[in-house]
Amino acid sequence: MSPGGRRAVAVGAVLLCAAAGGATAGLHGADVRRGPVPGLAQEHARVDAEVRVTSDPRPTRPGVRGSHSTPPSLLIGADIIEVVEPGGHRTRVRTPVLLMVSPGDDRAEWQRLLPSTRLRVGGRLSPPAHAGERLAAVLRVDTGGPPRITGPPTRVQQAAGELRSGLREATDGLDADARALLPGLVVGDTSRVPPDLHDAFKATDLTHLLAVSGANLSILLFLLIGPPGSALTSERRGLAPKLGISLRGTALIGGALTLVFIVVCRPEPSVLRAAACGLITLLAIGTGRRRSLIPALAAAVVLLVLYDPWLARSYGFLLSVLATGALLTLAPRWSAALQRRRVPPRLAEVLAAAAAAQAVCAPVVVVLASRVSLVAIPCNLLAEFAVAPATVLGFLALAVAPVAPPVAELLARVAGWPVGWIAGVARTGADLPGAEFPWPGGWAGAALLAAFTVLAVLLAPRLVRHPWVCSAVALLLVLVVLRPVPLTRIVTGWPPPGWAFALCDVGQGDAMVLAAGEGTGVVVDAGPDPRAVDRCLRDLGVTRVPLVILTHFHADHVRGLPGVLRGRSVGAVQTTSLDEPPEQAEFVRRTAASARVPTVRAVPGERRRAGPLDWRVVWPSDRPGARGGAVQGPNNSSVTLHVRAAGGLTLLLLGDLEPPAQLRLLHSPAGLPRVDVLKVAHHGSAFQDRGLLHSARPRLALISCGANNPYGHPAPRTVDALRAAGARVLRTDTDGAIAVTGAGRELRAVGRS
Repeated sequence: MSPGGRRAVAVGAVLLCAAAGGATAGLHGADVRRGPVPGLAQEHARVDAEVRVTSDPRPTRPGVRGSHSTPPSLLIGADIIEVVEPGGHRTRVRTPVLLMVSPGDDRAEWQRLLPSTRLRVGGRLSPPAHAGERLAAVLRVDTGGPPRITGPPTRVQQAAGELRSGLREATDGLDADARALLPGLVVGDTSRVPPDLHDAFKATDLTHLLAVSGANLSILLFLLIGPPGSALTSERRGLAPKLGISLRGTALIGGALTLVFIVVCRPEPSVLRAAACGLITLLAIGTGRRRSLIPALAAAVVLLVLYDPWLARSYGFLLSVLATGALLTLAPRWSAALQRRRVPPRLAEVLAAAAAAQAVCAPVVVVLASRVSLVAIPCNLLAEFAVAPATVLGFLALAVAPVAPPVAELLARVAGWPVGWIAGVARTGADLPGAEFPWPGGWAGAALLAAFTVLAVLLAPRLVRHPWVCSAVALLLVLVVLRPVPLTRIVTGWPPPGWAFALCDVGQGDAMVLAAGEGTGVVVDAGPDPRAVDRCLRDLGVTRVPLVILTHFHADHVRGLPGVLRGRSVGAVQTTSLDEPPEQAEFVRRTAASARVPTVRAVPGERRRAGPLDWRVVWPSDRPGARGGAVQGPNNSSVTLHVRAAGGLTLLLLGDLEPPAQLRLLHSPAGLPRVDVLKVAHHGSAFQDRGLLHSARPRLALISCGANNPYGHPAPRTVDALRAAGARVLRTDTDGAIAVTGAGRELRAVGRS
């Protein structure tokens, strides 16, 4: 065929694929909009429905909304097969929806639901969060008990569920990280993965290990066919030739293994994508003909998108395709280049694969997260050596669990070693101060990072000819990742020398640090986000915390406690005496107990010292009654501190006290002396006692609040009142973290905006 003919065929094929894709997408979109459910969702109608479950329940992360912690819900994909409208009219449909369930004591029964199970549910419909989704509506289920099952799952799904359940039971005796990670690594079951471990995997770009990956299937089939380049030779290796299995039989067994993989790991689009990409990777490993596999990858993408057009909008699908393409194109060339420079072949392949995947995927990650992981490549390299043994042992435990639970437990215990290594790599990498580097988000930021990556790749061959330049670049990268506090202070000016008090920028919440010596700080409140307060303490160089004081149990003051405890020596956690809200008080006790840190109650009038610090608990008061009326509620039980720091600096930390408690504090027998620094109560809300503000007459008034918060904090009239009292007002939403230095005429406040 002439070149012109080949071009015409190529153009025709592209047009045909585009037409087929458009037609398929149109049909799927029409299917979602068919029936009464979309209209009922627009009206936020309450309905009764019979649904068929299409996915495993997925727990959401607990969040913080103001002073309350939002409990985790369960998200379940389902198809409505019959809907009863408010008027009683019944309609048979097949409409995809997302069930949102907030179960109570019956949570375990909801979590055990399997795909293909039929349920009768009632609840209120609402439109999906984004237009153009594969869902017609979101159904918030009324939960007053266990799920009402009207039809059991299919036998295939029951068998797959029993296998997954057996694996979970086999891991029950492992430590927390291995118990959470092994089911996720093997079958994508992340129900046990805690938020902090998930954050660590996210920071190190290891999240692909928490989802079903084509690499899982490739590892299993690699055992079947042997090492690269030997699948079609007479010297082929692996289990198949040792068992006397022919090439055709090997292909059939590989196909059956792939089918079992899809069923056990749940037949969702992401699993189908992983299976397709895994087969492509397997073909590359087995034949060594990597360049010829690009058409196979393209064909797989086209077929998957035609099967499920919504994959075209999936970032996960895009990342999977990009990573596979990089492994087939860039990685072999980069590996060859490294081997020409005397890098051992195996190390060269692993290094080239990690670098190629990171190079093409990082711009897409930037769109989602507005950051670049600086430790992704070394962490992926260190984790790579443990992935294969953990996967193989995990699948063996999965296979034998139904017939020999003790053997499965033994295999899981052995698999726990490499899995623990992977978790340790993720946590260690994420704990490095410069693990993540902020980067502009959106597609503009992605284009910028892509251009930077291309430039780095083009300059790399020239740089390797200059060892001193390479050494300098490597040293600079190490310094950026480690961020030693003395060097960081020189470069950024933060924290300022001699800081005595720091108000962390943790969004809509409170977290403060009082300097108590070199590397030591007393922490007052922990904010809503463990990562934010942990980052603040790292930047301040605080590694020892003699006391954590939690002024009250609202979520925006206590939910960040795990971040304070992470990797630090903590003496005790001190709390107020009012255990409200009770679930947050229980969270604090549970978190402290798991870290083996004692909890104590703040005693009215008590005095404590730590290094140059001296402070007194001035509220809550032990005096019954007083002018100002009744004082009730968590805010008015806030532990309030009068602090004297180095150089005579004085501070008043009010927690979230409201006017009734502020008035009683103002008229307490001990009186309220003037202070240099006032931490304004309740994020600068409008509810302040002006008499207290004028009595304290602070020179600096610091407000901790989140940017664009929905509460209007700080209130303009509060800011005006503080300024009228002669205070300079700083706020974390505009000034960032704030540090106070000096005393008297040398008093200064520095914002890190």
